[in-house]
Amino acid sequence: MLIHPNKSCLLIVDIQEKLVPAVNQSEQLIENTRWLTEIALKTDVPVLTSEQYPQGLGHTIKELAEVIPESGIMEKTFFSCMSEPGCNEKINSLRPNQVVITGMEAHVCVLQTAIQLKQQAREVYVVADCVSSRDPEDKALALERMRQCGIYVVSKEMVAFEWLQKSGTELFKDISKNYLR
Repeated sequence: MLIHPNKSCLLIVDIQEKLVPAVNQSEQLIENTRWLTEIALKTDVPVLTSEQYPQGLGHTIKELAEVIPESGIMEKTFFSCMSEPGCNEKINSLRPNQVVITGMEAHVCVLQTAIQLKQQAREVYVVADCVSSRDPEDKALALERMRQCGIYVVSKEMVAFEWLQKSGTELFKDISKNYLR
């Protein structure tokens, strides 16, 4: 299945101030997620982000918060976005057939959200170079389990090129020049 910009949304899971320093390769996670977020916005793909108990874990890190629409921020206490009524309602209000997921931790909140989205009969794409956990082994096991559940594991460039669909457009030229170096 190809990812279509008019059928998908980008869901950023819990990339928060107090959690980021603990995860493996956090700088790469932030850089890659911002890259994909900017492309989502340029291709008119809705962007949502969850914050796990922000009173204790802080809000979405500044590098992402400055590009994410404020209306897309959702608070939660459940690990899965889909178990949190407000998040579930906001995601379902977009009616995305396809959900592209980035975030942390891969083996907890990302995994549980992805599985529950899959159980809702959606196509779920987890961006391997845009997810992380404290322990790299936990990330590897999470990606393996997601594959076993029928969730697609993709790269940020796969998603970008599928959202773009073709070359030769002004949008492609802009993204090629500024993001595909």
